[in-house]
Amino acid sequence: MNQNTSKTVLILGANSDVAKQCVKQYAEKGFFVTAASRNTESLNEFVSENHLNSKVTVLSFDAVDFNSHQRFYDELPVKPHTVVYAAGFLVDNETALKDFKGTQQMMMVNYMGAVSMLNIIATDESNMNLERIIGLSSLSGVRGRKSNFVYGSTKAAFTTYLAGLRQELASRNIKVNALVIGYIRTKINEGLQLNEFLIMEPDYVARFIVNAGNSFTIVPNFRWKLIYLILKVLPESLVAKLP
Repeated sequence: MNQNTSKTVLILGANSDVAKQCVKQYAEKGFFVTAASRNTESLNEFVSENHLNSKVTVLSFDAVDFNSHQRFYDELPVKPHTVVYAAGFLVDNETALKDFKGTQQMMMVNYMGAVSMLNIIATDESNMNLERIIGLSSLSGVRGRKSNFVYGSTKAAFTTYLAGLRQELASRNIKVNALVIGYIRTKINEGLQLNEFLIMEPDYVARFIVNAGNSFTIVPNFRWKLIYLILKVLPESLVAKLP
């Protein structure tokens, strides 16, 4: 596949379970994929195991090394048509309340790193390729709940940023989507007590990312769509009673 004539996708934080499935599905759709992560060894293994070497380039990217972001972007072999920000970090709420290091890391990975990198990409008007930016957010950011409000606040901030970015880029006909995601069977959720009835598989969620349309908010799975709509309209007095 000739990367100069094929559309390209840049996946930031590509070592997550969902992001790896995006790498595979974008490649299957004919995209040239740049998969970027701190853990390039794991990514390279995934690419080799799935025979994607001719379609995927693996690069080193650190979401919290803000000073490296401009250089990372400038050195991309091809400027992307689509960008997916999939980097994420999670510690449980009790830990986050007592240890600011975990809170700070969530802020830096889930929000600050995203804003730093996506600002660079979005303001490069010389990149005539850019068509779409997709950010992976969470149902945790829809309303503040006592079980996960620290993590949720980073995702709420990210969703708000994406909403404004969508307006900013509308005049250039660049689409921005926020994937508002519920429970996924991934390593970030290992050890958490989650409702099996609501857990989605990574490849299922990836399909919604790879096939994103015009809507800003995309909520995979009808059960989570219903939960999302209920959370949006639920009175504060009832939200306070949720776990």
